Amino acid sequence: MTDAPWTWTAVAAVERLKKGEITPSELLASTRQRVEAVDPMVNALPTLCFDRAERFAERLEELPVADRGRFAGLPWPIKDSAAVSGVRTTWGSLAFADHIPEMSDYIVEAIEAEGGIIFAKSNTPEFEAGANTFNEVFGRTLNPWDLSRSAGGSSGGAAVAVATGMAFVAQGSDFACSLRYPAAFCNVVGLRPTPGVVPQGPSRLPGQVLSVMGPVGRTVDDVALALDGMARFDPRDPLSRPCGATSFLAAAQAARLPARAAFSMTIGMAAVDRAVQATVGQALDKLVASGLRVDEACPELAASDPAFRTLRAFQFAALRRDVLERHREKLKPEVIWNIEQGLKLTAQELAGAEADRARVRLAMLEFLDRYGVLITPTAPVEPFPVEQRYVEQIDGQKLATYLDWLVLGYAITVCGCPAISIPCGRTPAGLPVGLQLVGKPHGEAELVAAAAWCESVLGQSLIRPIDPMEQA
Repeated sequence: MTDAPWTWTAVAAVERLKKGEITPSELLASTRQRVEAVDPMVNALPTLCFDRAERFAERLEELPVADRGRFAGLPWPIKDSAAVSGVRTTWGSLAFADHIPEMSDYIVEAIEAEGGIIFAKSNTPEFEAGANTFNEVFGRTLNPWDLSRSAGGSSGGAAVAVATGMAFVAQGSDFACSLRYPAAFCNVVGLRPTPGVVPQGPSRLPGQVLSVMGPVGRTVDDVALALDGMARFDPRDPLSRPCGATSFLAAAQAARLPARAAFSMTIGMAAVDRAVQATVGQALDKLVASGLRVDEACPELAASDPAFRTLRAFQFAALRRDVLERHREKLKPEVIWNIEQGLKLTAQELAGAEADRARVRLAMLEFLDRYGVLITPTAPVEPFPVEQRYVEQIDGQKLATYLDWLVLGYAITVCGCPAISIPCGRTPAGLPVGLQLVGKPHGEAELVAAAAWCESVLGQSLIRPIDPMEQA
């Protein structure tokens, strides 16, 4: 292969690493070259740790290839909301602008145990609040399809790094929509796993199930490969469970037409931009023409909205109340609002939110017993101007809060189901649109098999990374 190594898919890169056709140090050097050429244009990877990465690569090369782990020396960026030992980790907040942790988070340990080489931290909004990646520490991350547009969030830096070839795959996290929306905005693939599949922590709230960690990649196969190495049992995470012998990559490579699927453009709750509706509609027509049996249907998800808002507020208060007390003047308004909403909650409100969550989850599980897969748009709008903090209106419909435009994501979060976003086409402005597939809890293998089939029909995934584009 004559293409530069940074252009390879993650699957191809790992195959060549395991065959000894390229060393971890050589692959890392190619990645570094691409980062130095591209990141000044998009600001996706504001903290680099190549010296640490090179030392790790050298240690890997002292081992037989067969003992280097599943990733065998594949470079990875880690979202700046997960600690990497000895590397600046800020959560996108001025309150932690100079923080250097001594210990890595469990997910970093998992990736490194499989031979993943951490070389950078990817940009995120402050404390992952909001689906537009900007903060007062590092500034804005720009969408490579149009540098005037948002990359989405909160895993925006991760998605941009993958789209531009600065990373083969990337670690991200998803609370409301934080893996899925950036994937849709950047024409890559983002997977939100079932809570407990990927270990999380250490955390002050170890039993929470709203926020999970997962991978971003250019193709379904790449994301499945990444999940194979991220998923593992870790007894320090109370939600963690043994993963069994399932290979998500094998499942994706055995792409399978779902027996049946349901489709909903709005899930009965969301305002969706007309350009997105048209693009998603064209994609659905292609899937149906290729044999997918689809019914227009959706479970009753209305209660997911108040449940999410209450539980999200509680989580912010539980995790960040001390930061508000000590550093209020350094926090953005959306973070302050989230924490203060949580501090006002009563036990009665929390009990009601949990009851709503239980009801919505059961409705979704019964629905998926009938249909197997629910298909929706990933995000309700195309990438918007990066200067906008969040989406305030959709097709002239004014939105009440900065959370309203995230409902296509967080309604699924509340149900505890895995969901994947795959590219499905472009709007007339040439901007990417994503298609969301939702599956049964702990049904990631079946979900990636279905997503891989849809990907093969739609033909929109990035096989080769793009260079950032200025638009007139």
